[in-house]
Amino acid sequence: MAQIELSDIRKAFTVRERPEGRWGLLKGAFARHARTVRALDGVSFSIGEGALVGLIGPNGAGKSTTVKIMSGILTPDSGACVIDGRVPWKERVAHVAGIGVVFGQRSQLWWDVPVSDSFSLLRDIYTIPKARYRARLEELTEALEAGSLLTTPARQLSLGQRMRCELIAALLHSPKLLFLDEPTIGLDAVSKLALRGFLKEENRRSGVTILLTTHDMDDVEALCPRVMVIGRGQLLYDGTLGGLKRRYARRDGQDIDEVIAAMYEDLAL
Repeated sequence: MAQIELSDIRKAFTVRERPEGRWGLLKGAFARHARTVRALDGVSFSIGEGALVGLIGPNGAGKSTTVKIMSGILTPDSGACVIDGRVPWKERVAHVAGIGVVFGQRSQLWWDVPVSDSFSLLRDIYTIPKARYRARLEELTEALEAGSLLTTPARQLSLGQRMRCELIAALLHSPKLLFLDEPTIGLDAVSKLALRGFLKEENRRSGVTILLTTHDMDDVEALCPRVMVIGRGQLLYDGTLGGLKRRYARRDGQDIDEVIAAMYEDLAL
């Protein structure tokens, strides 16, 4: 049985644009042109428990909108989404108790307090028993080599250090599902390798299902046996990375970034 089921999900946003031209700024104060953007236009897929899936596509393709619907942040205009037997936006409290989310450009850590205080607050939010919390925190800090960071305020952490702490925060309550939206953005090569190694081990050891959205094709190649490509709000490819290479590579041994660029060109993305 699938853990995640999306069926014909549609989501549109209204964008109000200022008129162009010399007097555009003045005219825009009184009237703006409304344009409808179809972020998702009939997306359907299913994901089984313990899977590690990469969701890729160009900017504006609908990746983040998909993740926000699955995490219960957004409500779709139509279609069905069921995760672990729940509709995310209708049963938010029960749903978020079983998921972890990391947005690369957003933080769930309190900026001016030591990260251990943020973890303690999350323990209370998720009502994690103290013994289990201590064991889980020790396990995660050891795996991510973050023990020395616990007394440091979040604002003093480097990007790589903060991302390690973000992962700990997302996994403290041992979720069955982890959404990662651009988790390696801005990280150096060493930090990326460490993060990939941790995610593969966490998936193998605990069986957590991981859905990764990223522009870094090395992340996808290193982590994801299954790849889904979204473009123009539609699911354009769902299969193995090898299958994607066979379909779009223009020569043997072509770099994965070149394959993706060729795919975007062929699909007019």
